Amino acid sequence: MIDWSKSNLVECNAPELSELSTWFSELKQAYQQETNPSLAIRKQRLQALKTQLTRYQDVLAEAMSDDFGGRSHTESIMADVLAPVLDIKHVLSHLKGWMKSQRRPTEWLFKGNKLEVRYQPKGVVGIICPWNFPLYLSLGPMITALAAGNRCMIKMPPNCPKTTKVLKRMLAEIYPTDLVRIVDGSHPEAMEISHLPFDHLVFTGSPASGKLIMANAAANLTPVTLELGGKSPVIVFDDYDIQTAASRIAHGKGFNSGQICIAPDYAFVPESRVTEFVEALKQSHIAMYRDIKGNADYTSLVDEAQHQRFNELLEDAKQKGATITQCLPDGEGRKTPLYVATNLTPNMRICQEEIFGPLLPVHSYRDIDDVVEYITERPRPLACYLFSHDKELREHVLEQTHSGGVTINDWGWHVLNHSVPFGGVGNSGIGNYHGEEGFRELSHARSVLQMRGWFPIQLFSPPYGTWFRSWLCASLSASQIRV
Repeated sequence: MIDWSKSNLVECNAPELSELSTWFSELKQAYQQETNPSLAIRKQRLQALKTQLTRYQDVLAEAMSDDFGGRSHTESIMADVLAPVLDIKHVLSHLKGWMKSQRRPTEWLFKGNKLEVRYQPKGVVGIICPWNFPLYLSLGPMITALAAGNRCMIKMPPNCPKTTKVLKRMLAEIYPTDLVRIVDGSHPEAMEISHLPFDHLVFTGSPASGKLIMANAAANLTPVTLELGGKSPVIVFDDYDIQTAASRIAHGKGFNSGQICIAPDYAFVPESRVTEFVEALKQSHIAMYRDIKGNADYTSLVDEAQHQRFNELLEDAKQKGATITQCLPDGEGRKTPLYVATNLTPNMRICQEEIFGPLLPVHSYRDIDDVVEYITERPRPLACYLFSHDKELREHVLEQTHSGGVTINDWGWHVLNHSVPFGGVGNSGIGNYHGEEGFRELSHARSVLQMRGWFPIQLFSPPYGTWFRSWLCASLSASQIRV
């Protein structure tokens, strides 16, 4: 995930920070009045959000389109409205089971006593949201946080003011501000929010900013969940149909105009099929969009900073010898067609930086182990996409590489399945906030041991007799070192 706003690093002034502290105190005080909401209350809160998303879906899509300068209505509904609704449905179906205490076996020394783990809310969760999916990446963590019984402060991105306005209106109808507080993008920036002593902090952004967020949180010993993106690879194996692979990868680069943390970032294609693959990508892009001028299905690059950075990446690749294939004529404004880059060299920025736009570098390969080596020598990505029907080959790559998640024979759809965790690994992130794993992450797992009245615990107190020492040592391994 890329952070485009340099203002993320600017210190806020004292009055604004004081206001944030006041809001945080209100959330904290409200949590102290309700430290463990019932199942019924949690479900009611989530059901209310689900209803609001259904009611506001078109208004939200229009607001996001205005913020982007043109965004696909259908893609906004699919990613920013339907995805959280699916998440809520999954949570509502499983929350009762997740909330139950879990019985655990005691050590034999404590046999007969009761041992369990209880999952209690952490308290106040901070959520720092990026602009590319301003609803899904704010509401997704919020859904998990509310399911776990927490309260939330959500920092919205500065370049989505209309979306933020609608979101505040929508949530104000169902939640008090001491349950969920939305902080405008124009308010103190992400780095300042991260100084507050949250009980947990969820950040979506770049690895560079993630390190700063984590350092700020460390001052308060605040645990963090970081979703940081990265360069997610695609591998097209020789056994897979090139046209089908190209069509699905082209969709991954066209959806939200490639401005997705899990977008295919670069592809590896068998050396003998690169030309065929590039042409198939171009034709797939044309078939989906035909002409991006005035095309309501095609999304603009979000702002001028993103547009300028994209053009700089493209120009850098051209100057360093890349062959660039433009798949459609330019659109109006910031609507940018898919570009495919071949004849790559390692010093090109597109081979080093997360692209976050409609540009796909294509590498050729002869031996799959060379591809595995290339991937493993670089920071671990958020996603990996394998196109092959050969289970043995796929398993070989899966066993030898790491990524936050994987989709086989397509791109990205593992994220819309909310029964599995979503998160990164290594440079692409820490922790999860989907499914049961997300619930556990935003809950405190509290160990509770209940000692029975009849249990002879006094045997564990001095004076220790010879018989007790012998009995205790007998519980250890028979292989002991004698001095």
